[in-house]
Amino acid sequence: MAIRIGYILKRYPRYSETFVVNEILAHEAAGLDIEIFALRPPCDTHFQNIISQVRATVNYIRKPIQGRMSESLNSLTPTAASYFWAELQEASKVIPDFWSKLAYAQGEQASTVYQAAWLAREARIKGITHFHAHFGTVATSVARLASHFTGIPYTFTAHAKDIFHESVEFEDMQRKLKDAATVVTVSDYNLNYLQKTYGAKRVQRIYNGLNLRQLQYSSPVDRPPLILSVARLIEKKGLSILIDACAILKRINCDFQCQIVGTGSLEAVLQQKIQDLGLQSTVEIVGPRPQNDVFQLMQQAAVFAAPYIIGQDGNRDGLPTVLLEAMALGTPCISTDVTGIPELVRDRQTGLIVPQHDAEQLAIALQQLLTNPALRVKLSTQARQLIESEFDIHRNSAALRAIFHAAEPNAAMTLKVVQEV
Repeated sequence: MAIRIGYILKRYPRYSETFVVNEILAHEAAGLDIEIFALRPPCDTHFQNIISQVRATVNYIRKPIQGRMSESLNSLTPTAASYFWAELQEASKVIPDFWSKLAYAQGEQASTVYQAAWLAREARIKGITHFHAHFGTVATSVARLASHFTGIPYTFTAHAKDIFHESVEFEDMQRKLKDAATVVTVSDYNLNYLQKTYGAKRVQRIYNGLNLRQLQYSSPVDRPPLILSVARLIEKKGLSILIDACAILKRINCDFQCQIVGTGSLEAVLQQKIQDLGLQSTVEIVGPRPQNDVFQLMQQAAVFAAPYIIGQDGNRDGLPTVLLEAMALGTPCISTDVTGIPELVRDRQTGLIVPQHDAEQLAIALQQLLTNPALRVKLSTQARQLIESEFDIHRNSAALRAIFHAAEPNAAMTLKVVQEV
């Protein structure tokens, strides 16, 4: 039975979400038919090179009264209300029992109901047979309602902020977990948390993956003393601790340069810290870079630093794709024990783990890798082996496609084993 997947995303494309693009490209390579539905237009100034390879059509779910459709149903302006009513009318033309199902939307934001009705209508017109959303936030809220309106099953992938941030509402997440055909998450840590916190039963762990054919391993045995970090400049990335660690390295006369690739809300604060610590000649924030440039920098670096922390609001990383990329390319990594990261960066086996917020231990680990080529080679070799065995995108996306097939109404009769590439 042919299936047609509607990928539901809050924004598309996004500079920091290469894992979504990797996944879609792997599906397309296997012949899966995909339409992308984005709730918002892109807001980044730079994009990754691989986005141009995606063949799927991108549909932006109309939201004509920007800034007003997020209000409750009781406070819509007359103009917004007319758009809202018109969209419901249009949805009812292709979903005969739509009106009887609308009560299911009680308690949802007006913008969610509006976009779910739009998605439901488009899905029926375009022959979508399954919805898959990334992040258990608004994209999954829209997918869940559209699923109820149409009878099209939905799944979603839960990552990190959508699970752990202080803004996550328990009952809302519980509804999404209960109504989804299956929930996917990106680490065993997340899986255990969802099972323990919500009693979720239909959760499976599928790691994010990489197209390893495009990422050739290069030995780090002979590299200059360059520390590289690639991240959004926000609290959970721990870049303030990295800068403190660099100050320690400078104080003990360790030879190094540090480049931080990225942009974000803390850029001015971090630049000021670099200046206050007198590190202008050794630490540089270089801004965002295209993916190919990032890969070149990774293979020039002796060490990749990812001193992630749990933010004051509970925000934290899951398994950042950039760590997978660095490890695949042969750059030894230093990170922390946040969420599922130790499943990837296994201390003294595939990388080094240091405590959160500990600049001294981070500096010690950085110095070890900057000055010990044999240790770099050992860790990077074992890291590449782990990436090949657990994080291959073609193998992991095949597991996700099997979930899509299993969610079909007649799955018992129509499920076909997806061949691993």
